[in-house]
Amino acid sequence: MGKVVAVANQKGGVGKTTTTINLSSAIALEGKSVLLIDMDPQGNATSGLGIDHQSLKNTTYSCLVKHSTIQESSTQTSVPGLFILPTNSDLAGAEIELVNTEGREGHLRTIISEIRETYDFVFLDCPPALGLLTINALTAADSVLIPVQCEYYAMEGLTRLIGSIDLVRQSFNSNLDLEGIILTMFDSRNTLSRQVVEQIRSHFVDKVYQAVIPRNVSLAEAPSYGRPGILYNVASAGSQAYVSLAKEFVDHGKASPR
Repeated sequence: MGKVVAVANQKGGVGKTTTTINLSSAIALEGKSVLLIDMDPQGNATSGLGIDHQSLKNTTYSCLVKHSTIQESSTQTSVPGLFILPTNSDLAGAEIELVNTEGREGHLRTIISEIRETYDFVFLDCPPALGLLTINALTAADSVLIPVQCEYYAMEGLTRLIGSIDLVRQSFNSNLDLEGIILTMFDSRNTLSRQVVEQIRSHFVDKVYQAVIPRNVSLAEAPSYGRPGILYNVASAGSQAYVSLAKEFVDHGKASPR
């Protein structure tokens, strides 16, 4: 049965979608079958993998609201082994349409249950807010992966997010686990970046991945070409960091729980 991982942070601009795209791509290139579900109405994961929002017929929205299936709505990406359930701005309406629906927080879990045997990993790219879409993702997930930018207030934001995860665990998904914390946008020349890394590692210890994602031009440029960074420029420091992260992530899955 495939593992479902929500990539979430209530703060925007922390490298959440960049992490989802590059981690899922790197894992697929290791020979795993991977599905990325774009849960963010901005659709950055969709466009970042070269899919035109305007050409979409079946999307995450149609699966959540109009009963399309993931099988008929997902598509192969340019990365061998990586599929995506794409989205567009229609998804913003899902929160309104689902709000009076019985069991509204569990819709995604229901549709994912039909395809869990198909993939080794399912990654959910969440919007930067704890609304109904993110709650659906956390309710459907086995675990949460949290990208954290190496900047001031990082620890404060992380503490709030952990609190939100605890609330979801108590109300909707008692088995939800903290998969791990990924340190992103690290600048080794910046004293604050180094201090943030030390602070988060001291508080969360073995929940923090050893691979640290640096600020990197190639990672920033890649979405405009509709390619993950690890295909756009695999030799870049950012791409190599995600390759290392993917190996660490998969190896942790083989080992005993953290």
